[in-house]
Order: sequence, then C-alpha cells, then structure tokens
Amino acid sequence: RKQLPTPLAVIEGPLMAGMNVVGDLFGAGKMFLPQVIKSARVMKKAVAYLMPFMEEEKRQKMIADGKDPDKVDPDDESMYAGKVLMATVKGDVHDIGKNIVAVVLGCNNFKVYDIGVMCSCESIIEATKKYNVDVVGLSGLITPSLDEMIFVAKEFEKAGLTQPILIGGATTSKMHTAVKISPQYFTPEHPVIHVLDASRSVGVVSSLISKDEDYVQEIMEEY
Repeated sequence: RKQLPTPLAVIEGPLMAGMNVVGDLFGAGKMFLPQVIKSARVMKKAVAYLMPFMEEEKRQKMIADGKDPDKVDPDDESMYAGKVLMATVKGDVHDIGKNIVAVVLGCNNFKVYDIGVMCSCESIIEATKKYNVDVVGLSGLITPSLDEMIFVAKEFEKAGLTQPILIGGATTSKMHTAVKISPQYFTPEHPVIHVLDASRSVGVVSSLISKDEDYVQEIMEEY
C-alpha cells in the first residue's frame, strides 16, 4: 500500500493483475472453480483492508474541494459522474467480482446501487426503474447464470428499458455475450457489453454515460 500513490492503485494494479492471471488460467482450463473462488476471497479481504484508507482519501479530497464531508447528502445524485446498478443474477450467490467493480466505480465518483446476490429479473427491472440508473451491471460465476442473463436481457427489451447492460463474471465471455445475450437487447442506444475485469469497468461506464458513439460503433462491429 505504501509503495503506490493511492489505495485504489493497489486494487487496479497488483490485485487486478493477480486476478487477471487467475481468469486466464481458468479460461485455459488450468485452474478450476474452487481455486478461483479461493483467489477471489483473498482479493475480497485485501479490498476490505483498503476500504478505510479509500474512505479517508475521499474525505480528504472533499475537504480539499472546500466541501464538508459530514454535511453531504447521500441522496444528492448531482455530485456523481453517473449511476450504476449492480446485481448478481438469480440462482447465483457469488458476489466478490461484483463487489470489486462496485468499489472501483465508487472510487471513480459513480453512485453505485448494489442490490446483492440471487436477484430475480423482476427485482433488477424494478431497481433499474426506481433508481433511474444510467447503466446496469449483471454478474454471475456459475454456468446457469449465463442463461439467466439471456432471460434478463429479453425482459429488459419487453419492459422497454433503455439502459446499457454490462456483463461480467468468471464464466461469462465476449463470445457468449455477443452470440447469446446481445441479440436480445443490443441497439446503438443501449448496447450489451462484456467487461473482462473490474479495472476496465470505469472506462466502459464513462464511455456509455458520455454517449460515445464511436465506442458503441466499435463494440457493434466487434460483436
């Protein structure tokens, strides 16, 4: 922690690099789910250790900007770069990756509404409307979660929602997202994008919220 400029740099640097190695080994069939979960638990403990330092850093930044951190209204959304809903889909209790994404986005001034694990499609749609978020992140670690994500995308289309969807988790892939999930919902206004790891989530969310048409066009061509 003392070797890097900020606590977030520890997460986005060495910790994410370690998890990327785990992800690559899992993808290549050289590491199996129990080991992935064990690695993710270590990551979770490291992030939990860093959280108080990140909170203090946020506090000091607010003071430096002339704001009183004790008088900030948590419901005031105007101070955030955007709003993101995070959910682990129905049937899945794994949340470490989702939680890390939430921390990274939170540290980059996004308001994150994390509605937890085992989230039914109905609860995700309800929360999306309730909080009027800019982007929805769906997470899952086990294989059945892939089918649930397809179902959620179909239901988003039926409900007439317009929020882009981010897909993430150990068993998810760009290929599955492009072939199975995207066709259910993808339009230039609300793309469906696979996010490989937490460190890339900030760039993706920023591009979507700023309505970066070139970025979405690039994704469409890729998918």
